[in-house]
This record gives sequence, structure tokens and C-alpha cells, in this order.
Amino acid sequence: MKRAWLSLSLLCLPLTAAASAPLAEPVRGHGGMVASADTLAASVGVQVLREGGNAVDAAVATAFALAVTHPTAGNIGGGGFLVYRSASGEADAWDFREKAPAAASPEMFLKGGQYDSGRHHDSLLAVGVPGTVAGLHLAWSERGTRPWKKLLVPAIALARDGFVVSDGLARDLAEKLDAFAKHPPTLQQFSRDGKALAAGDRLKQADLARTLTRIAEQGPAGFYAGETARLIAAEMKRGGGLIDERDLLAYRAAKRTPVRGSYRGWEIVSMPPPSSGGTALVQILNILEGYDLAASGFGSALTVHRMSEAMRRAFADRARFLGDPDLNPDVPVARLTSKEHAAEQRATIDDGRASVSSPESFEWAAEPSHTTHFSVIDADGNAVALTFTLEDEYGVKRIVTGAGFLLNNEMGDFNAGPGLTDSTGLIGTPPNLASPGRRMLSSMTPTIAVRDGVVIAPGAAGGRRIINTVAQALVNVIDHGMNVQEAVDAPRIHHQWLPDHILAEDRALSADTQALLSARGHALKLGWDYSSRLQAVLRRPDGTLEGAYDRRSPDGATVSVSPPR
Repeated sequence: MKRAWLSLSLLCLPLTAAASAPLAEPVRGHGGMVASADTLAASVGVQVLREGGNAVDAAVATAFALAVTHPTAGNIGGGGFLVYRSASGEADAWDFREKAPAAASPEMFLKGGQYDSGRHHDSLLAVGVPGTVAGLHLAWSERGTRPWKKLLVPAIALARDGFVVSDGLARDLAEKLDAFAKHPPTLQQFSRDGKALAAGDRLKQADLARTLTRIAEQGPAGFYAGETARLIAAEMKRGGGLIDERDLLAYRAAKRTPVRGSYRGWEIVSMPPPSSGGTALVQILNILEGYDLAASGFGSALTVHRMSEAMRRAFADRARFLGDPDLNPDVPVARLTSKEHAAEQRATIDDGRASVSSPESFEWAAEPSHTTHFSVIDADGNAVALTFTLEDEYGVKRIVTGAGFLLNNEMGDFNAGPGLTDSTGLIGTPPNLASPGRRMLSSMTPTIAVRDGVVIAPGAAGGRRIINTVAQALVNVIDHGMNVQEAVDAPRIHHQWLPDHILAEDRALSADTQALLSARGHALKLGWDYSSRLQAVLRRPDGTLEGAYDRRSPDGATVSVSPPR
């Protein structure tokens, strides 16, 4: 695993100051903190905190900067979720998940009556109506304090003037050249006359700068109407997509009631549907609360068995019940997150034997993992956890010509088609079939946990692995006494009901543990590259901040600190 590099952005030091991260020690400081997958974007957020902005202001600025500097997942052409908790305990959740256009239908991914994966994931039919701009503006309008236009100034400058391409981004873009070449404007934006950009080159995105300027000056109208909307609709028409200007005008972000739970006295605040993350997270923690995980020990066969059984049950319920609450009004979140439901599920767990996942025809297809998360805590203790995505890496790998931003392929998160559930991994259950205006189910799990004045804001990228990644991070801190960086670094396991096996990273399971789990009937998939990436910030009652970034990131990640004003 490549050692990541840590950027400490201090009030009295240049934003580019960097030092090698110590092994399992979090970044500590006082004031405000941003933990992100990208150094430049985190520095933008920290600068907003220095200038008097709050956590939501910093989150908005960071998110727009990521749309420039982190094209694999940062976006204005995608969507996501923002969870907020004020220092006084008020909590909000903003849903800016993409929506299906008005012309969508449950059968839209079929060709000649047969499922077509290309239509589902790789064509402009896979593009959902983007939600990021509307969602960030809604959160800012309700909780922000700094001028909207000012928050976009850094992102506009990064797009217009360019930024230095890192080693990791250069490698990533080079790997995507063949895909970009299918759409010449995309190739032109992310290469140098068709040749791969090298580390140290400057990436300028003039069209994106102009789009961001329209958003800065006009708010959401600068994206969902006028020139940008016209460009999106034209791109859709050229490529056979369904989104038109009416779909864009009709899009609205939604304010949701956060999912709330508790775990060993910790308040848990997370994202409700259309994210499955908060519901499944609380369900897993509720089941585990009935066990003494500290006594059984991190990584022991009994602990791993109990955790995997809790994960198995939460993912089975996810498959059966969760979808867009606006079109599935009877989603049973209250029941799924209740202590009573957890007790009933815990009673079905045999400590000596693995359960058997069924029905086998409900094997889940893979969910792409190219998402990004960042966490912010400001000097007053207000916290933001924000996860957003283009779905697959670089989305559908096509920019909007003349607008300079990549389009998502989030429609791939809808089920393949009615009645198509089979052993190959297709899903055809009703709650998550494509239909006009429906938001697709997600696993993003931005979360804030609080107890006795301690605040933790974790979140992750990684498709369905996000839910279990966040759960394990909280268990590592609460049950196993790890600091926040140790909790992020610790090896992970994953079970998602079907396929029926435990995935485990290198170092996660000792030989003895493997033998004991196998004896219980668990199938193991070992040496697995756990592609989820976790960022977290923790604040203690005295104002001390601790930030952690995931060293699994191939190009590193960052924690940036703004000292008290």
C-alpha cells in the first residue's frame, strides 16, 4: 500500500506545506478541520473557515473545488447527500441524489426483451438528472453564512487557471484515455492533444470555469436553466439520452429528516432513504449493541462472526424494503432501525454457526465504488459529513460539450428490470425500478456520532462497502478504543448478504481466525483489495480536533486544519 501524504494547512503557513504522516496518529489541532480525498479542495474549505465561514460554507466550497480537482468522483454532474449537526444538537439531511428523467421506465435497460448492461451503465440512458448544484445551494440557503458567489471563487480559479496534475491523477487519466477517446471533447479536456497528461502538467478547464461562473452568479438557475441547461439537453439529444430542459427545470433537492439511532450511549445521525446507508448502519449497530465486542476483541473469530451476521441481516432488509421514499411511502425505516427489530434479528444469530443467505436468486450485482467523501467540523463544533458521486469512475466518461463537466451514470443504481432477479446478479424487485422522477437507491452513509461532547463525522467511498466501512470505524473507536486514524487504518471485513461470503482485507484475519470461521460454516474470500476509502474528523469537548484520512487511497488524501480565529 502506497504511503499517503498529509497536507497540514495552517493559518501562518503556505497551503502546500506537507509532511509524511506518522503511522496511526491522527492530525491534531484546534479551530476547524477538513478531511478530504483531495489536498487542493480541502485547502479551499479550510480557507473558508479561516475567513469566518461555518461548516456548511466550507463544505460548499470544498465540493465545488472537488468538481475541478477530483474528476473521478467530484462533480456538478452527479449527486449525493449532506448530513449536518449543529453544536447545539440540531440535525439536518439534504438529499441531492439524481433523479430519473420523465421518459424513464422500468424496461428502459432492456433491448429486444433482454437485459443490456451497456444501456444500463455505459450509455447516456444511464445519466440521471444531476442534483449537486441544487443540493449544495439548498444547504447553503438554510445554514450558510458567507456569500454564495464568494464560495465558488476558488473553484472557478482552479478551473480557469488550472492546477498541477498529481502522480495519481496522471495515472488515472492515462488509464481512461481509450474511454475518453470515444467522445472527442472529453479527450480534449483531459489530455494534451490526445496524449496522456503527465504529473506536473497543468490541467485547465475553461468551459468548466464558465459553467461555474454561471452557477456563482445565478445560483441553481445557472445550471438548471439557460445556457448550461441548453448544453446538457443538446448533449443528451446527440447521444441518445433522455434528459431534456424540462427535466432540469423540474429537479428539486430535498430536505429529509435524518435517520437517528444510538449505540452504547452515542447519538447516531445519518442519511435516510433514498440512501440505504443510515438505515442499514443503525440496524447493524443495534444488533451489535447486544454483544460485548470489547471483550471478544478486535479481529477475533467471534467478533468477526457477529459482525458479519449483523451485516448479512441489514443487507437482506436493504434488498427487500428500501427505495425512494417519495415513490415508496411505506419504507419501514422506523421498524428497521428499532431496538426491537434488532433484538429479533440478534435472536436468530447462532454464535457457533453461520447463517445461510437466501434466496440465492437475490445475489446483488456489484455497485461501483467511485465516490468521494469529506468531513468538516468548524471552530464552533458544527459538523458536516458529505458524500457525493458520479457512480462509476468518471461517470459515463463523457463531458457536456461546451460546459466542461462529466455526466454521471447513476441510473445504473436502479434495478435492471421487472422480474429479472436471477443468479447472475440481476435484480428486478419493485422498490428500486426506474420510473419518472424516482431517485435511485444508494449506499452512501455520511454520518455524525456524538457522546458527552465528543463529535465524530465519518463517511466513505466504496459502493455497498460504504455501510460496513462506516460501521467498523465507529465500532473501532467506541468498542476497541482506537484513535480515529487507527480506526480508519484497521483492516476490514465485508458481508452484504449475497453473495454469501465474508470478504477480508490482508491482515484482517489470522490463520487461526480463518480456521474458526470456516468451522462455523463461513465462506471466506481473502486477500481482498478493500476499495472503500474513509475520511473522518473528531472533535473533543475541549475543542481539540483529530482528523484521519484513508491510506488506501492510491494518491493519498488530506486533513487540513484552520487554527482558531
